[in-house]
Amino acid sequence: MIFLSRRKHSFKSLLVNPIHHLSNESKPTIGPPLVPPKPSSQNPQFRVSSVSSIKPYSTSKFPEYEMPTVTWGVVQGRKEKLVSRVIISDYLKSIGIIPDELEEVELPSTVDVMRERVEFLQKIGLTVDDINEYPLMLGCSVRKNIIPVLGYLEKVGIQRSKMGEFVKKYPQVLHASVVVELVPVVRFLRGLDVEKQDIGYVLMKYPELLGFKLEGTMSTSVAYLVSIGVNPRDIGPMVTQYPYFLGMRVGTMIKPLVEYLVSLGLPKKVLARMFEKRAYVIGYDLEEMVKPNVECLVSFGVRKEGLASIIAQYPQVLGLPLKAKLSTQQYFFNLKLKIDPEGFARVVERMPQVISLGQNMIMKPVEFLLGRGLSVEDVAKMIVKCPHLIALQVGLMKNSFYFFKSEMGRPLKELVEFPEYFTYGLESRIKPRYQRLQHKGIRSSLSWFLNCSDQRFEERLYADYIETETEGPSFVMGGKLDLPGNQMVSDDEDESDDEMLYRRTVSL
Repeated sequence: MIFLSRRKHSFKSLLVNPIHHLSNESKPTIGPPLVPPKPSSQNPQFRVSSVSSIKPYSTSKFPEYEMPTVTWGVVQGRKEKLVSRVIISDYLKSIGIIPDELEEVELPSTVDVMRERVEFLQKIGLTVDDINEYPLMLGCSVRKNIIPVLGYLEKVGIQRSKMGEFVKKYPQVLHASVVVELVPVVRFLRGLDVEKQDIGYVLMKYPELLGFKLEGTMSTSVAYLVSIGVNPRDIGPMVTQYPYFLGMRVGTMIKPLVEYLVSLGLPKKVLARMFEKRAYVIGYDLEEMVKPNVECLVSFGVRKEGLASIIAQYPQVLGLPLKAKLSTQQYFFNLKLKIDPEGFARVVERMPQVISLGQNMIMKPVEFLLGRGLSVEDVAKMIVKCPHLIALQVGLMKNSFYFFKSEMGRPLKELVEFPEYFTYGLESRIKPRYQRLQHKGIRSSLSWFLNCSDQRFEERLYADYIETETEGPSFVMGGKLDLPGNQMVSDDEDESDDEMLYRRTVSL
């Protein structure tokens, strides 16, 4: 997965942007402005103490944070500033904060103001260790920076109880201007169709979004995904599911992944549908995850022409610890099911989800089939031909088997030849089609009346002759059915290869 490191800002980038004329939409209500008295000409040094005290939970648009009682401090000369800095540094050291990184940061003029900053940060959930991780936050004014930022974040959905966690993840936000930096990002997310109630969730998941420029990485990532076929209306849900792709560079991360998957046989349209449903796939590292896992599949006997189908059916395979999982499952299949490595590779090609399937779940259908009188060898053949057997509910298999034996009265070898029988709905397909055959007096194999579309079944039912069967069609869940003579049968007879992969993807 992609993890973006916390960026260190230079001192110049941390200069506070004053907030002027906040709009009604974005301006957090922070109480009446504090107006200092005019300084006396006889005494240029003065201290002003604010008496503003707003309750933590007011009746305004969103709960207010308690305002500091000291907001101005002392107007000092150069000598006094040096003395104050020493005193403040000693105070910070006394409570466990290392002030080394604050040498070039403008600090308040008195210890009282710094103490209130520290206490305010502790009240929202930060510890001394958290402050030491990013001591530059102590250069932020509570009134001018911290409260407006936290108020706006709470307004857009960050819970107050999680505010400390948010700041801990992305402390640089305290230096941001609400109007110039935060509001545009939130509007950008809303413009991508991120639901209003999801904004807080997205920002909590990926706070660094608030530090990105709109015309940079975020816009180009979205534009590229739309260019390969992602529906613009699906960008919002994708951001909610996996916002990190907004911070990924197209040229070095997203595009190389897309081009590699296309080279394996996956059309861009299929990739677009895959990204819409599983946006986290975009975050799989190409060199560290994707390529090694593809090579691992090939090393376990998967044919290269089957790779595209595997990825379309089970995109998560690109991000799994694949070698360990394949080794474990291959050993289990050989030991318990008597399926050799080549047969296991065919199973993976037809149903790649088997890689992550629990062994207890696999054994339940197997034990049911063995209990019906089938041999271990026959069950192994059935699983290789139709791996979906091992993912079926035993209760449904029992009902289908009872109808097969009691109503149809057919030999078990027909199930060995056509194990796909268990994958069809008993009430929706097996019973009604079998009853129509009985009514017409036609006797056929299981595959002849089950393994075809409704239209083809009608054609067969009223044809002047019954087609000669040489061997049953091969079964691929969600895809086309290969018939002898390279004929293709599916519910949509004119379906292209791209559409076949797409249908497999969206049917998951």
